[in-house]
Amino acid sequence: MANTMKNPDHRDAITVLARMGYASRGIVYVLVGGLAALAVFGQGGQTEGSRGALERVLVAPFGKVLLGIIAIGLIGYSIWRTIQAVKDADHHGTDVKGIAIRAGLLVSAITHILLAFFAASLIFQFGGSSGGSGGDSQSMIGWLMQQPFGRWLVGGVGLAMIGAGIAHAVKGYKAKFHKHFAMPAHTQKWAYPVCRFGLVIRGVVFVILGCLFLIAAYHFNPDQAGGTGEVFSTLRNQVYGQWLLAIVAIGLFAFGLYSLLAAVYRRINPKM
Repeated sequence: MANTMKNPDHRDAITVLARMGYASRGIVYVLVGGLAALAVFGQGGQTEGSRGALERVLVAPFGKVLLGIIAIGLIGYSIWRTIQAVKDADHHGTDVKGIAIRAGLLVSAITHILLAFFAASLIFQFGGSSGGSGGDSQSMIGWLMQQPFGRWLVGGVGLAMIGAGIAHAVKGYKAKFHKHFAMPAHTQKWAYPVCRFGLVIRGVVFVILGCLFLIAAYHFNPDQAGGTGEVFSTLRNQVYGQWLLAIVAIGLFAFGLYSLLAAVYRRINPKM
């Protein structure tokens, strides 16, 4: 009986936070992909990034309550990403590849905590609205460029994002997420193609983001970088831009579904 009473501990709390985090990330990307798809097919306004999607949540029924839940989930996701990076919960190791992956997990923790703070700013109406996903990225780049070797720092961030994008695409193409999932075989049949497509497209988005950071560093102009919204704008201006936007929109929606599936089926190992 004594052992049973001791079972709930900090690891259980971390597991709950991690699953809430994957679910929150999934909701954000389903909204981003869905809104972008609606815009492409003429059923909505302009294509928007993650912050634009959260702004849409605000005007929905019980929007502030939903945003609060999403914000808490994103904070939980940031905590889980930090544990993954620092404690190596997924056993990436300490070689060059492992350190690079764990550094990427820390970057993910930072970006999602910023997104959580943005959701909180909408709830409590402080800090104003960004109108998209690029404002914070441009502010961060502007700050980095003012530091010693700032241009090189921004370029390094861009290269890291390109590396993360390639890793995402490979993870999707080779279904490397399989080792972290405890999913029934009958669910895998329809879920794995969705997961693979979503991861590949998110990888492509990361590569484009990284290239925008490199361009910003080269021209010493933070306005040339940004977030997912700027990726949409870049794609829109290409040949067959609407088709490219449609593929990316569906892919980000699929990545959102992958995250929702991770909330249910991912193995969580909260080593502390």
